[in-house]
Amino acid sequence: MAVKSFELDKVGTVQVIKRKGAKSLRLSIAADGKVRVTIPSWATYSAAVDFANARADWIEVNRPQQKGLLTHGQHIGKAHRLVFQTAPGEIVRTRLSGSEIRIIRPTTMSADDTEAQQAAERASIRALRTQAAKLLPVRLKQLAENYGFSYNSVAVKQLKGRWGSCDTHRHITLNLFLMQLPWHLIDYVLIHELTHTKHLNHSADFWTEFQRHEPRAKAYRTQIRNFKPILETTEVGEAVA
Repeated sequence: MAVKSFELDKVGTVQVIKRKGAKSLRLSIAADGKVRVTIPSWATYSAAVDFANARADWIEVNRPQQKGLLTHGQHIGKAHRLVFQTAPGEIVRTRLSGSEIRIIRPTTMSADDTEAQQAAERASIRALRTQAAKLLPVRLKQLAENYGFSYNSVAVKQLKGRWGSCDTHRHITLNLFLMQLPWHLIDYVLIHELTHTKHLNHSADFWTEFQRHEPRAKAYRTQIRNFKPILETTEVGEAVA
């Protein structure tokens, strides 16, 4: 098996593997973001490079993003701030104290150490859950009363890939990561889910009803695409206390 690496302007490093028995060119992206092109033993390396260049847009969309860092002083949601500090000991401890999320690490460990970052992530999600449970049900009830909606229950959970949901029994579930959005986009999601209590699909009737209560729905729909329901971090490489 022959292997060569190439640096491409739009793609970065591409590893090309010649494999006996391969019948076609195959492109894959590893969990660490590395791009591999497997080709038949008789194919040329230039064919693999051309193939990777042709799929540059697809690679950009599907390549896993490098995870950022949680940093000292970073705001978490609406009410908390991360504080990294050191103390004697051998383990990482966390504490929610008022508006602070304290990450207490050994003096020999840096704040960007994997163990410290994992502890900060868990504590930050706990803080977001606390905020969401306190604020979102109250705001949902206010909006429902203002616009004449009714629902049977509301739950706050950590969801993947969506900001909220509403089922056929009018049970509404809201993502705790909503607390990282601006308030006008939080309201956008809440009104969206309330509208589903009357229209379960995204039919024309749904959008008519939705925009009657939120005339800026189209603009906000564009804005919310700039956010993802994940814990917000800073770019890797920024200073960490």
